[in-house]
Amino acid sequence: SSGINAEYGLVGRKVVIRYFPERVQSWNAQVDKHRDSLLNYIIFLRITPFLPNWFINMTSPVIGVPVFPFVFGTFIGVAPPSLLAIQAGGTLHTLTSASDAVSPLQFVLLIVLGFVSMIPVAFKQYFKQKLE
Repeated sequence: SSGINAEYGLVGRKVVIRYFPERVQSWNAQVDKHRDSLLNYIIFLRITPFLPNWFINMTSPVIGVPVFPFVFGTFIGVAPPSLLAIQAGGTLHTLTSASDAVSPLQFVLLIVLGFVSMIPVAFKQYFKQKLE
């Protein structure tokens, strides 16, 4: 993902800005608004299945996500779903049906981990409002 980040940052950004300037500007505003919590957002996006990883890889450099939260968030956020996939792969030899590969508990675990990754963001916003 670091390679695609660099590639789209150098080449793809110009193309996307040329054809979708309003969207890029809107997304850049959202990134700027949440700049102090980008690591948590990247971890959340990587853990949860809301957006495909290829989309996150291609859009992050275009909308101005810095390299550190992107790479570190990817490193941390890809691990939980990967561990579940490894666990499912390890049980393939004992499957009697396709539904045995992934349990509802595993999906609940991913959702819980996604929300846990957002707890620091909620605390920051809560304390920011208390201080104002």
